[in-house]
Amino acid sequence: MQWIDLRSDTVTQPTPAMRQAMATAEVGDDVYQDDPTVIQLERLAAEMLGKEDALFVPTGVFGNQLAVFTHCRRGDEVIAGDDSHLVWHENGAAAVISGVQLRTIASKQGLLEPSEIESRIRVGEDIHIPRTGLICLENAHGNGRVIPLATMEATAAIAQKHGVPIHLDGARVFNAATYLGCDVKEITQHVDTVMCCLSKGLAAPVGSILAGPAAFIKRARYNRKLLGGGWRQAGVIAAPGILALTEMTQRLDVDHDNARYLAERLAEVPGINVDMDDVHINMVWFALPDGVDMPQLMDALEAAGIRANGAYGGKMRLVTHWQIDRDALDRTVSVIRNVVAG
Repeated sequence: MQWIDLRSDTVTQPTPAMRQAMATAEVGDDVYQDDPTVIQLERLAAEMLGKEDALFVPTGVFGNQLAVFTHCRRGDEVIAGDDSHLVWHENGAAAVISGVQLRTIASKQGLLEPSEIESRIRVGEDIHIPRTGLICLENAHGNGRVIPLATMEATAAIAQKHGVPIHLDGARVFNAATYLGCDVKEITQHVDTVMCCLSKGLAAPVGSILAGPAAFIKRARYNRKLLGGGWRQAGVIAAPGILALTEMTQRLDVDHDNARYLAERLAEVPGINVDMDDVHINMVWFALPDGVDMPQLMDALEAAGIRANGAYGGKMRLVTHWQIDRDALDRTVSVIRNVVAG
């Protein structure tokens, strides 16, 4: 069965061009830094993200945690949103790996008020308090919303004022740039380091990028090896990453258009509540009417060849990507409509 998989854009399979690139990739040993395809990917990523250097890493979580580990000293404090991926979905890794504590800020649908960030920065050399080692932002946010450039700029000014670096969890930063209609560098110019995923909507089978100043990436390369992330003949997975950046970033607007189409169709179903203002990228969150039998809905979707995750925090999330077309979305809405109608 050819599944319609709307659980996430992490389920994307490599494109035919990516599979061909993997088969023919020139490789070396990346621990020795002589894999030409990895080198090409890292140079391309650094240029596109507006940073001096970049490092190919296994996953987005690895990239975020490597950034924290490289930026911070043990006992430092990291400022982050209370609903950020770093806080919710990274297994407490910042405490385990880096020995830091997270100081959270109440998020306004993913947006952190710059004044709230500044109020939590530790000032002075009091021996009783930890050092503020890092500020972590997320754009696009995991809730699908994009943070405005003005907010990024204001946060950067505060960070520079206090000498605190900013790391951006940019797992979907190219989606954010697509939504804002800007070059991705207009986002990343406001942060010191950035992680972006190649394996979500960009469809590479594995891998993420950590980019930043050359001296930082040199330390991060050492720390990547320390954490067991040294590659060998990694060119075979770097090759689709190159296509992810050069080709797949150019078609993300299709996924965004499909998400809005899906949101509009779902909003037509009596009782379903979709906040259209939240549909910024390729995610649609919606609330089902009271009384809908969730197990029945999940069974009906599966029977129709549709994979979706159940309700989370009272809402369902469906995610579009390159393997989802309008016909698949129509079929999905039809199943949901039938179950809601009883």
